[in-house]
Amino acid sequence: MESGSPSGSPSAGNPHTIAQLVGTLIALLTLTMPLFVIARYSASNTNLFPPSGYPATPIRSVR
Repeated sequence: MESGSPSGSPSAGNPHTIAQLVGTLIALLTLTMPLFVIARYSASNTNLFPPSGYPATPIRSVR
């Protein structure tokens, strides 16, 4: 056997494949779950732009 050749059989595969899959799933859940929770529990009738104390005037072009 050569010193640079792998000692296991070539069809054994990568032993870290399951760990990589679990890590990917955890990362995806960590990124997506807060968005779903915020969307689920946020008030549906929240006014993002509250009324101001003065009326809005249209912007006129200056010539």
